[in-house]
Amino acid sequence: MFKQEASREGAAAQRVLDSHQHFWRITAPECAWPDADWPLLHRDFLPVDLAAETADIDLVGTVLVQSQPDDRDTDWLFALAAGEPGVLGVVAWAALDAPQAPARIAALAARPKCLGLRPMLQAIADAEWILRGDLAPAIDAIIAHRLRFDALVELRHLPALARFARRWPALPIVIDHAGKPDAATLTLDPWRADLAALAALPNVWCKLSGLRTQQAQGQDGAALAPYVAHVLESFGARAMWGSDWPVLHHAGDRYGDWIADTLALIGDADRPRLFEGAAREFYGLKQA
Repeated sequence: MFKQEASREGAAAQRVLDSHQHFWRITAPECAWPDADWPLLHRDFLPVDLAAETADIDLVGTVLVQSQPDDRDTDWLFALAAGEPGVLGVVAWAALDAPQAPARIAALAARPKCLGLRPMLQAIADAEWILRGDLAPAIDAIIAHRLRFDALVELRHLPALARFARRWPALPIVIDHAGKPDAATLTLDPWRADLAALAALPNVWCKLSGLRTQQAQGQDGAALAPYVAHVLESFGARAMWGSDWPVLHHAGDRYGDWIADTLALIGDADRPRLFEGAAREFYGLKQA
């Protein structure tokens, strides 16, 4: 059997709870990204598209994550998720610096399937924005309503995120896309030390997602080996797999490709924990 065929078989056989996927409508007024500069992403991606691409995957459910910093998008995601049993929960967006943030967070928390909030920190120039004192009422509300915090960050945010996590030890935090290391240039530092510092904090988890799109176009997924190894070594049972679908299309991949790459990279890691158990525990999802 060819190695490629073996990889496809392994991906199809792997039971998956996807901790990170998106839907968007490219013509919706609130959809600011992806634009025409992202040709492989510049179209609608909806539940029918995910179903078609995962027809041969043992996908037991997904966590639907916001992609637009707009209340209209968040409201649409909840309406969409209500009719999709495969969407187990939604990670929403809210303006944490708005005076009405605590009320908005309370309203979102009351909606079925609300799991957490994700401010789009990567788009904020100030790498220490999350440490602002005026965000405290919003963070208090997230904790009070037992929601989780998805940290969409870049390498420059990691030291501030560690300070934030220490300041709010009762807040469950998950780092999206392993903190976006500079995989295109095969650079490990300071990402390696900054991620290890975050892993030392028990309220911080990490998603093994989005790494293919951190690489250069055409770069081999095998080059991600030191990044994947460091995530697993640092976070252990607090690491969870996410597809970052459909953004992974930007790397020329399809859904099963990232599963196959992951299986080839993780060695003898605990696959049921990585591909399902960790996400269930972090987001408080019932066992199927």
